[in-house]
Amino acid sequence: MKQSLVKVGMVEDHIMVRDALANVINSFDGFTVTLLADNGKDFINKLNVGNIPDILLVDLNMPEMDGRELTLWLSKNNPEIKILILTMFDAESLIHMIKSGVCGFLKKDATYSELKLALNSVKEKNNYCSHSFTSRLFSLTKNLGAKNSLWGNILLNENEISFLKLTTSEMTYKEIAQAMKISPRTIDNYRDSLFLKLNAKCRVGLVMYAVRAGIININY
Repeated sequence: MKQSLVKVGMVEDHIMVRDALANVINSFDGFTVTLLADNGKDFINKLNVGNIPDILLVDLNMPEMDGRELTLWLSKNNPEIKILILTMFDAESLIHMIKSGVCGFLKKDATYSELKLALNSVKEKNNYCSHSFTSRLFSLTKNLGAKNSLWGNILLNENEISFLKLTTSEMTYKEIAQAMKISPRTIDNYRDSLFLKLNAKCRVGLVMYAVRAGIININY
């Protein structure tokens, strides 16, 4: 049985950029561009029951209705649409957009191979976060201080936060698996996923993140 194509929409006010990206996406196996719009208002006007995309690429800065406004509108009206933001990086704005349900961010100067990777990641995992974005956002939240850090509520799910708390103890990974009542393989997946998300290289890096993000408190 032939697998149905993932429908992709694009909201971008630069027509040449939009059309070029649409052609590239249409060349990817499993994806088809079904909706093109100049801005948020244009997208809403073109949206109908039979033309709702699975994934929507949204430019951050646009006239009339920009990416931030469209993201908020979609979170209330079409939360099932997975949003991938096209941006050159505006960390403070992106933090709030993550809370609104954005699945990931892709720099406008990304390669076509990264675009394909991002689309597949959003399709399969409901999220995409490049190493460059993770590193920049980590630097921002580090400067905010533990009390104001937004990391815990942005990139991590409940299981990952529970895992991080136990990682700061003297328990082995096997003992953490037993405490969480899950398999050691799942614990390995949590660890490897967090290494990527937080740009950490070892357990110490995870502990440092947990402290800075306010997930655990250390009193001296």
